[in-house]
Amino acid sequence: MFLLAGTALLAITYVLLAQALNTNSFSQEAVMAVPQGAVAAAKSTVAQTYPPGIDVASKADSLERMKLAEELRVQFRRQTLTSLLQRGVVALAGVAVVGIYLGWLVAGRTLRPLQQITATARRVADRNLHERIGLTGPKDELRQLADTIDDMLARLDASFGSQRRFVANASHELRTPLTINRTLIEVALSRPDPPAELRRLGETLLTVNTRHERLIEGLLVLAGSEQELTTREPVDLAAVSERLVSAARPEATAAGISLHASVQPMLVHGDPVLLERLVQNLVRNAVTYNVADGEVRLECAGQRLTVSNTGPVVSASEIPGIFEPFRRLTDRIGSAEGSGLGLSIVRSIVVAHGGTVTAEPRPDGGLTVTVELPPPR
Repeated sequence: MFLLAGTALLAITYVLLAQALNTNSFSQEAVMAVPQGAVAAAKSTVAQTYPPGIDVASKADSLERMKLAEELRVQFRRQTLTSLLQRGVVALAGVAVVGIYLGWLVAGRTLRPLQQITATARRVADRNLHERIGLTGPKDELRQLADTIDDMLARLDASFGSQRRFVANASHELRTPLTINRTLIEVALSRPDPPAELRRLGETLLTVNTRHERLIEGLLVLAGSEQELTTREPVDLAAVSERLVSAARPEATAAGISLHASVQPMLVHGDPVLLERLVQNLVRNAVTYNVADGEVRLECAGQRLTVSNTGPVVSASEIPGIFEPFRRLTDRIGSAEGSGLGLSIVRSIVVAHGGTVTAEPRPDGGLTVTVELPPPR
């Protein structure tokens, strides 16, 4: 923009000066008063501007003084405009170089607060809500923007802190009544020779109570995994996976499902409890939503954990919904064993640890769920 403005200014100056030099600014009296010697010198000057082959002397002798003055004016105009154009271009080039350098410095100084705001926003996106921009300097538009973002972060931090306290309190308040109900039902069923109706009712209530306990536990884990991680330590996900696969093998064998694991060291940095719950949910889902004589394969290598299982054929259009809370596939609706939170909890835990999770349907039925987590920093 600076270079274009300088070019336009040079062009305007050239046009205005050309117009000013076009006017006849000399008078006949002044020209006639010039001595004869000066006229002869002027003729010599004019002769130098004509090409060879022209009888300049004869022509100059036949010219009147006014004609000579006009020719001198034209020559002066041409030389003046040529000099203006040449020197103006050189000056414009020099000023443009200096202007671009100064513009680069000024732009960098102006954009530095924006870079600070962007860097802070990226760190906050990693759940560091306690951090603030704290921009200093004059109270201009950028300072107002930074202060507004700081106020918003303060409100978000307070809101998430309140939610964490609510989850901690709800964890106790919601589990206690269900534990009391389960205890009372078990005490009633432990009496000698209870009536058959009472036993059926007690078993039904225990099943419903167990389902509610799993639902509330899943909701609390889901709410906790969506908060900022308060515990970060190195965890070998391969060892965790191997232990959980061994623990789930009796249940899988009883259901006629073969469970295989191939693990290599996979070190991640995060909450051990949540990471264990991540693997547990993947294995439990793979075993629960399977078919007779099916299989489950767990592979752990590098920074990738993959759990694949046989099962009913799953449409690709149903994949995006299985990570949403309380969303099940068609054949899972009404399941008494699941709450529809298993993969939702998996996704929340993975996101909290800065990873990604994807699911793909297998051609013969079932799913392949892949979790990728970043290495320890």
